[in-house]
Amino acid sequence: MSAASSRSGFVAIIGRTNVGKSTLTNLLVGEKVAIVAEVPQTTRNRINGIVNLPGGQIVVVDTPGIHKPLHDMNRMMVAQTTGAMRDVDLILFMIEAAETPPWLGPGDRFILTQLPREAPPVVLVVNKVDRVRNKAALLPMIAGVKDQFPFKEIFLISALTGDNTVGLAEKLLPYLPEGDPLFPSEQFTDQHERFLAAELIREKILHHTRQEIPHETCVMIESWDEDRDDLTKIEATVLVEKDSQRGILIGHEGSLMKTIGTEARVDLEHLLGRKVFLKLWVRVREGWRDDDTVLRDLGIRPPD
Repeated sequence: MSAASSRSGFVAIIGRTNVGKSTLTNLLVGEKVAIVAEVPQTTRNRINGIVNLPGGQIVVVDTPGIHKPLHDMNRMMVAQTTGAMRDVDLILFMIEAAETPPWLGPGDRFILTQLPREAPPVVLVVNKVDRVRNKAALLPMIAGVKDQFPFKEIFLISALTGDNTVGLAEKLLPYLPEGDPLFPSEQFTDQHERFLAAELIREKILHHTRQEIPHETCVMIESWDEDRDDLTKIEATVLVEKDSQRGILIGHEGSLMKTIGTEARVDLEHLLGRKVFLKLWVRVREGWRDDDTVLRDLGIRPPD
């Protein structure tokens, strides 16, 4: 396949939850556009990261992991992912490296049945190869997986350590149509600062909480004040579904929420390039994951 002088298009990363899609998105973009946590269903929105190359531009679409939905929010998340398969120029189907069979889990096998057989083309990305001590064990895995779908190529990588990722974006570019860049070269995402701020706050919550709290929590930006060039004042509400969760998030004498706020403020100052004053509130709103108004405000909706 010969590369044209200029190519641009959308590349969706598809896979089950917690397989490393957001980590790869951030690596390709070179900026943090998607939050990362060791919690399933971390990504809730379709997030576009922009990769500018000498030969063109790749818009990387990080999608929510495909899983069994139990709430309206989860149903819309899965719908966003399946919709992305129709709207892009290339699909990266990501799975985890394994030394012993079964090579594919139930979620992987289900996604295989959803992948388009003709267009757009599909490339297999085997992630987390750094966890496999015996690299020779990857050979039977590749043999066992490649016969199950007409993949255009297979890449073995570690998005976390960067193994085998040098030049990966350039290898994807020839699959995209000829055309001018879709976004300005200085832009690295199409998401607004408010969305990124809410996600950075939620990332800190994910890192400091376990069990049901990460899935029953969301962050809503209430106010954004830039009355001074060197300071942004942000107030945000953290919604939970139970009083007990509110107590856990706040912590003893507010200790946990102070920690979350401090860590989020550091990342926000890096993102915005100026000082940030961050005020967080924790409120109980039972059933918010099935509340259309909340989901609309969060930008979680099924594809058009």
